[in-house]
Amino acid sequence: MTQTALVVGASGIVGSAITQLLIDNQWQVAALSRHPSQAQGVIPVAADLQDLASLQQALADLKPAHVFITTWSRQATEAENIRVNAAMVRNVLTAIRPAKSVQHVALVTGLKHYLGPFEAYGKGSLPQTPFREEQGRLDVENFYYAQEDELFAAAEKDGFTWSVHRPHTVTGIAVGNAMNMATTLAVYASICKQTHRPFVFPGSRVQWDSLTDMTDARQLAKQQLWAATTPAAANQAFNVTNGDVFRWKWMWGRIADYFDLPAADYPASLSPLEKQMADDQAIWTQIVTEHGLKEPDIGRLISPWHTDADLGRPIEVVTDMSKSRTLGFTAYQASDQAFFDVFDKLRQMRLIP
Repeated sequence: MTQTALVVGASGIVGSAITQLLIDNQWQVAALSRHPSQAQGVIPVAADLQDLASLQQALADLKPAHVFITTWSRQATEAENIRVNAAMVRNVLTAIRPAKSVQHVALVTGLKHYLGPFEAYGKGSLPQTPFREEQGRLDVENFYYAQEDELFAAAEKDGFTWSVHRPHTVTGIAVGNAMNMATTLAVYASICKQTHRPFVFPGSRVQWDSLTDMTDARQLAKQQLWAATTPAAANQAFNVTNGDVFRWKWMWGRIADYFDLPAADYPASLSPLEKQMADDQAIWTQIVTEHGLKEPDIGRLISPWHTDADLGRPIEVVTDMSKSRTLGFTAYQASDQAFFDVFDKLRQMRLIP
């Protein structure tokens, strides 16, 4: 029997990956976003997640058995993040309630569950690494917690099972995405090559020297699908990473080699990308013109603020995956190859030279 799914935020890095995986597994998929693409094999659904009436109208004829919530909206303060993002989850679950069809809802959050919100990112008293799912919530306001609470309340009311997925930094492709490290680094490397600027690591010495991990969007998609179809995984939260660990001083050299660049030594002072790339639109315009690329607006490709936040942490970040491994999730992805796959795809799409 054909499985039916609603993917919320289907045009993003995470949403597009789970949409593709579901299609590959012969699921019927409704792909919801503000401006859904007309991709083959999906039902496009256009709606504003902050507008309940819009959602109710858009979802009125759908009867999904599974819902994958993969999006969020960045706001100026954590209080606003909580208000807006909790409402988006609540609105989706309210809008699909009349169909009485939902069996499972998967919610994607992330390691800010352990690290705290952007306003207090990596500061104060933090749990020991590697982060484990049984570690409790921090004593701070956090929109991830608010999203979870909306999910838990709806699950109790409507009788569906749930899973929460906590990736580390996600690699994948989505133009216009607010958190897009792989594409940001690809554009940065392309600019360094064009201008002969040194390819300088923008993060902290701790991140340069310490162990870390990452999450390929395809790996995250596999875990979401596994949790949605594995009874033992019901009503649980799971960390999800690629399964390997690395140090950025090694990964920086791997990325430099891909772009045929020398990797600069660690700089004498912190060199955040938001500062390094502040005036790079003109250079990017020149690169686009010379190479016939498709996206002239550098702002739709890069998210320096997010890359700086991840690479600038003053603590080691390593994530434990024993919980899902013990229950049978065994997928693995090499993190350097995850970067290379994104870079290859960006070139294929003529988004980088």
